[in-house]
Amino acid sequence: QVQLVQSGGGLVQAGGSLRLSCAASGRDFSNYTMAWLRQAPGKEREFVARITRPGGNTYYADSVKGRFTISRDNAKNTVYLQMNSLKPEDTAVYYCNADFGAYWGKGTLVTVSS
Repeated sequence: QVQLVQSGGGLVQAGGSLRLSCAASGRDFSNYTMAWLRQAPGKEREFVARITRPGGNTYYADSVKGRFTISRDNAKNTVYLQMNSLKPEDTAVYYCNADFGAYWGKGTLVTVSS
């Protein structure tokens, strides 16, 4: 069993930055592909970024490419999402998941004001 505990998020002005963290329990973190998804109000959950295990290949949604960076620290069992140049349309609840959706964090709200 893997538990994912998210932190970070909050309110930021457009153009600002935030970093989300997702800390995993369990000993197999380095074996999991990790991802971030988000769900905006009234919309379906959508893919944001993914980082493979353990080599760290990264993939991004077109809407965040060049602005967001996903990274992982296997020694700390943590995956990060650095979000720069935030836009109001980035407002959403952000979720981390492990192993292609086998495990999910509880979500953290990011609000970007214009």
